[in-house]
Amino acid sequence: MSAERTDAQTRHPRHPRHQRHQRRGEARLPAAIATLVAMALYLALPEQLLIGPRFVVPAVELVLLVPLIAINPRRVTRQTRLSRVLSLALVVVVALTNLGALALLIHDLLAGAASNGQALLLGALQVWLTNVIAFGLAYWELDRGGPVKRTQASRNDLPLADFRFSQDENADTVEEVADGSSVKSDWVPALMDYLYVSVTNSTAFSPTDTMPLSARAKALMAVQSVAALLTSLLVIARAVGVLK
Repeated sequence: MSAERTDAQTRHPRHPRHQRHQRRGEARLPAAIATLVAMALYLALPEQLLIGPRFVVPAVELVLLVPLIAINPRRVTRQTRLSRVLSLALVVVVALTNLGALALLIHDLLAGAASNGQALLLGALQVWLTNVIAFGLAYWELDRGGPVKRTQASRNDLPLADFRFSQDENADTVEEVADGSSVKSDWVPALMDYLYVSVTNSTAFSPTDTMPLSARAKALMAVQSVAALLTSLLVIARAVGVLK
């Protein structure tokens, strides 16, 4: 029986499940939705946490997002110098304005200006969620040259990885796991993978199953961890005290 099974496997070798070059690139919709959610969270912030008039920052983000959708309306398969600049600028705006909102929130707490504990808790949650989205998008845009290069370029042409995922190490495990590894299926991470990294980094305040490799990845994860730690420990703890 084992000999027959070996012969069958030789005649009909298992094919990789997710050939990267047979895919059409990542869908545009998830990244667009994540950005719109971040914009909505900013719009819903309390007045004292806003940087300038309420609609200015979301308007800037929308101006940056619309050309990106126009260039890749369904699948992220094309990249120009303009689209690269716009995509990175969008992530920077989302991340910096959210860090600014966190700084204002901490300032209000330390200055004793926060009197509405429920609004404070809600604002802290909004800042934390935006932090997850912003850094998830940042990792997605930077790792291995960005979403276009990861799916369209040959593996030999990919820039050095900023993150090491579990799939990058699974080639020598059991067959049903190894078939989905980077080596055997030409797997590369997508937006959901980076959002997961962002969530775990914001909750554990450290890498979990995905390790940062480059200096910029480590710097970004450090900033995100500190921001999440301040939100979770200082802001929420103080808000609970106000509620009492």
